[in-house]
Amino acid sequence: MLIEKIIFNILAFSLFIFIFFKMIKKNDTNYLIILCMQALGIAISFIEIIFHLHISAIIRVIIYLLSVIIPILIIYLEHRKINFSEIIYISSAKIAMLMNNSKLAKNFLIALITKYPESYLGHKMLAEIYEAEGGMRKAIDEYVQVIDINKKDYASYYKISNLLNELGKKDEAAGMLETLLRKKPEMLEATTLLGDIYCEQERYKEAANIYNDALKYNPTSYELYYNMGMVYTLLNDFQNAKACYEKAASINTLLYSGYYNLAQISLIYNDLEEAERYFLQSVNNKELEPKAYYNLAKIYMIKNDKENAIKFLNVAIEIDHSFYKKADAEPIFFPIKTYINFPNMEEEQEIENTLSTKEKKVLKHLEKTIKLVGKLSNNNMKLKKDKKQEKRKNEQREKE
Repeated sequence: MLIEKIIFNILAFSLFIFIFFKMIKKNDTNYLIILCMQALGIAISFIEIIFHLHISAIIRVIIYLLSVIIPILIIYLEHRKINFSEIIYISSAKIAMLMNNSKLAKNFLIALITKYPESYLGHKMLAEIYEAEGGMRKAIDEYVQVIDINKKDYASYYKISNLLNELGKKDEAAGMLETLLRKKPEMLEATTLLGDIYCEQERYKEAANIYNDALKYNPTSYELYYNMGMVYTLLNDFQNAKACYEKAASINTLLYSGYYNLAQISLIYNDLEEAERYFLQSVNNKELEPKAYYNLAKIYMIKNDKENAIKFLNVAIEIDHSFYKKADAEPIFFPIKTYINFPNMEEEQEIENTLSTKEKKVLKHLEKTIKLVGKLSNNNMKLKKDKKQEKRKNEQREKE
């Protein structure tokens, strides 16, 4: 037993000296925690030897844990390039965050990266805190440090791109995303964000190209097909747009906005049956619901089904009162004007906003196209009518 105690004290004291010199070398007072624990364990052991005490097995385990096992574990971790001091700072910051004290957490992390500028975890956690607080520029600076330390942290590349986009620096964000997709082409969120930026800049062909490239890695992504459908819509390539919307809807049957766009394209091609079917499938989207019912009412008027036209038009007005004025000014509804219910304008309405800026842009484009096609059709009919009248006049003249 005495030999064991001597060996223990020699080992514990050697470890104590090793940790002490490590603290001096790194100039890091965090190691004082370990030194204090070791000193406590060694002191208990010396007291036991000097006063010939018999301590319990539990206390002996605690002594070994404090004086030998924990110091050896720290030496092992640092041999594996895991910084003990970094663990202390990060753990302290996480505890502070759990206590909803982000200021204290930032103080711990700033102390860490000041002492250890190459701390990947320190910079990343600090960046996440700044981002959560809305400090986008500070967050970008920290994410840049993260990438400098770990070139393969593609998530941080994306974070920087997203923050630049939110700051309105579209070209810089696009440049970073292009670089990121060259390194990691299968990253779906990067493709989606870059496509959105291209669409904002009206670079629709480039957006279509990156979506097509991404399909090689994400062939079952309904989002890619849906985005491609919107881009082809904005390019007036309605055949390809329709194919993409149908593919997206086959993957995700709850894609109600996709059904609505398909219905609009069907109206462009004057396919009323198909348009009716797609509008009925799109009514589950709260924002599109009144629009879908309003368009269905128009279709039923064209079909001379006044009963359904009145029913769906009144449903649209009940959901969104603004459709009453539209219906009142729409010539197609003049025959059923007396059956339109006047809404209670004092009743407050909350229309759920579920559509993105790009989706709204596509809807407007489709609506304008439908009006344009309608005008062209009317003009063609007028031209045909004028030609027939002119032909009859010429025939009459010849007879005379």
